[in-house]
Amino acid sequence: MRTGSYVYNIINSMNLQKTGKDNSKVNYATNRLTALLFIIYLMALCWILLFKLGVRFSYMGDRRVNLIPFREPSILTSENILNVVIFVPLGIYAGSLLERWNFGKKFFFFFLISLIIEGLQFILAVGAFDITDVITNTLGGIIGLMIFKGLEKAFNNRVKAHKFINIMAAIGTALMILLLVLLKMGMLPVRYQ
Repeated sequence: MRTGSYVYNIINSMNLQKTGKDNSKVNYATNRLTALLFIIYLMALCWILLFKLGVRFSYMGDRRVNLIPFREPSILTSENILNVVIFVPLGIYAGSLLERWNFGKKFFFFFLISLIIEGLQFILAVGAFDITDVITNTLGGIIGLMIFKGLEKAFNNRVKAHKFINIMAAIGTALMILLLVLLKMGMLPVRYQ
């Protein structure tokens, strides 16, 4: 019953219209929470993509560059799908935090983050620089941005959409951290080595 009333209070508080100073305090707190969740997401992204969850894979140390996009016979490979999915939160966070940026700036931001990660994988010899990954990562950011815009239209209010994203992101972040900890401790039937 307590959990139900807690969820009810969260949803109910999202529906209240606040004005004046109250509204700016709520927006400030919402933005700070979003920024914190975004920082946690970026740290997890680096740990997964650059540090490979602390595992040494056989391909590490082999520096390769692929500048030919989608060399595989099938575009819908599991790697391409995962590259899109892992960058969707970047687009959602950009939509909520970079409100004043136009689409071109946000697109360049997704491209730049992806380019930096791919470049660092090559420099640190933890993976290849692959232009296909840059494209699929950027596409993931764009899809995330479209999801944010869709939520904004569904709620018909940017602040409510922002709060909803924070709730979902907090739950997702907690689950992601739990999954990564359990995976690292070898407590899951899945092995990533």
